[in-house]
Amino acid sequence: MQPITFRFVAHASVLFLGAVVFAGPAWSQSHIQKIAQPDKVDASLPNVLLIGDSISIGYTTAVRSQLSGVANVYRPPTNCGPTTRGVEQIDQWLGDRKWDVIHFNFGLHDLKFMSPEGKNLADPDDPENARQVSPADYVANLRTIIGKLNKTGADLIWRDTTPVPQGAQGRIADDSVFYNQLAREVINEVGGIAVDPMHQYASEDPIAGQQRPANVHYTNEGSAKLAEHVAAAIGEQL
Repeated sequence: MQPITFRFVAHASVLFLGAVVFAGPAWSQSHIQKIAQPDKVDASLPNVLLIGDSISIGYTTAVRSQLSGVANVYRPPTNCGPTTRGVEQIDQWLGDRKWDVIHFNFGLHDLKFMSPEGKNLADPDDPENARQVSPADYVANLRTIIGKLNKTGADLIWRDTTPVPQGAQGRIADDSVFYNQLAREVINEVGGIAVDPMHQYASEDPIAGQQRPANVHYTNEGSAKLAEHVAAAIGEQL
């Protein structure tokens, strides 16, 4: 069964770009916890959960602003990291709240290289180093996570992993293409999951020019554009 891929439509309700976004490679835990929940919750609105790594942390507040009055937007109070962390913590992230839409991604932390001693962002050219999560384990973990997400009854949106540029430390350029292919195979297998083609969107101008040099992270302007794209994807499911 083919995935349900949304058309990118710039809904009037999601074009607000005035939110402050954070695009640096690291945030304090207190900041991530602070942005996990909206300041005000409208019980009459649908609940949206964003699951993802630092790329999603960078666009969370802007997505929330763009969906103001449309949905209550939440995220886990942590960097969701690789699929191994997702398997361990997904029940905690879901909690007991009723979710209407869940927009999720795993990838950049799975494909990064680690040394046998656990050194982060190790040299991919060193044969002793390996991806943090192997392709086979990535697929198995995604199946487990999606199984839990499906039980919520929410509409699911898989977000493709953003590009890995040339020179990015501890990663192979364009390795996200390979991991996205693996993820799409799982999405096709499960069926009924919308796909946010973020990799394609982020590879095109002007977004491609807003990725930091030799770095997977984005400038503030880049994160704002990613947020616009994510909000539109969510808007089509509401």
